[in-house]
Amino acid sequence: MSDPVFTADFLASTWTALALTLRLAAVSTALLLVLGAPLAWWLARTPSRWREPVSALVTLPLVLPPSVLGFYVLVLLGPQGPLGQLTQTLGWGTLSFSFTGLVIGSMLYSLPFAVQPLQSAFVAMGPRPMEVALTLGARPLDAFVSVALPQVRHALLTAAVLSFAHTLGEFGVVLMIGGNIPGQTQVLSTLIYGHVEAMDYAQAHVLAGGMALLAFAALLGLAWIRRRSEKGVA
Repeated sequence: MSDPVFTADFLASTWTALALTLRLAAVSTALLLVLGAPLAWWLARTPSRWREPVSALVTLPLVLPPSVLGFYVLVLLGPQGPLGQLTQTLGWGTLSFSFTGLVIGSMLYSLPFAVQPLQSAFVAMGPRPMEVALTLGARPLDAFVSVALPQVRHALLTAAVLSFAHTLGEFGVVLMIGGNIPGQTQVLSTLIYGHVEAMDYAQAHVLAGGMALLAFAALLGLAWIRRRSEKGVA
């Protein structure tokens, strides 16, 4: 008789990893929207010659192997890295193999998924709404928050869903930066990796199938958002 799949240890480790994964995805997505919206606006509106290099850097995680990005973030956060030396000087220790380190890596890896939908929406919006708002006496920041962002609300939803879903499925970056420490840096993707290494394929199937269904639900959500956007539904 085969061993049971849903053991107490399996359920406990899964719940812990799921909670950490959702927390990581939520924090990373929130920060990406806050930082990505102004960046997307700048890329959509600036005539600066730096736009193309910055755009290339933003897009780089789409083509760069996750292990490469994770390695350099690990070096950056490590005791000999510039950011690691700064955090040690401030008495914070190093951020590698910590939740904060995972957030930094996740934000870098998911940055294009937050910026590109917003940049495209800002370009499609054109300059007219902001010009009208500024003519009526609104400050640039007020006009951006009260006029530009509501105009691209569907793109904001798309960026949020893509960033959240992409963070849920991260593996290479989080493994390089955080390792696979249960209760501290072990997320669902690295938990699956651990089960496969231990040849616990039945438990790996359960987790992998759940993540596949979650990804499918996210894509359905994106399709719904796009349909509403095309119909002009508020």
